[in-house]
Amino acid sequence: MKGRVWKFGDDVDTDQILPAERLVSENIDRLHDFLFEKVRPGMASEVAKGDIIVAGRNFGCGSSREHAPRAIIDAGISCVVAESYSRIFYRNSINLGLRVLVASADVGDGETVEIDLDGGKIISASGTYDFPPPGEFEKSMIESGGLMGRLKR
Repeated sequence: MKGRVWKFGDDVDTDQILPAERLVSENIDRLHDFLFEKVRPGMASEVAKGDIIVAGRNFGCGSSREHAPRAIIDAGISCVVAESYSRIFYRNSINLGLRVLVASADVGDGETVEIDLDGGKIISASGTYDFPPPGEFEKSMIESGGLMGRLKR
């Protein structure tokens, strides 16, 4: 994977990812339009397919709604790299088919990075950062598009 980085800090909660007031039925097919709208206005219109979110600790904390990882997927983000995740956000992400990597990467906002999943490396102009490669179960879930895709397979 290769993409532009959208950099965030620690404790990014699900209300920052997708504001609660946007969770109404007329928005359900366009949740990605509201991605990070309160903390990074305009981001949703600038995200390109394959872009990557890089964050600090406790990404996805807050409520357990599945809408937050769904909005990230629908926006075209290829994966999220964070030092740690809220447990339920992490599991919701895998169940929906969003690749989530546990790693610390000191990369800049807007920088282009390449991710070698099998080798467990994030490669950027600022350095190379290691992470534990995903296991076979997680790979299967992501490649199937999440839990429902895997069950159908």
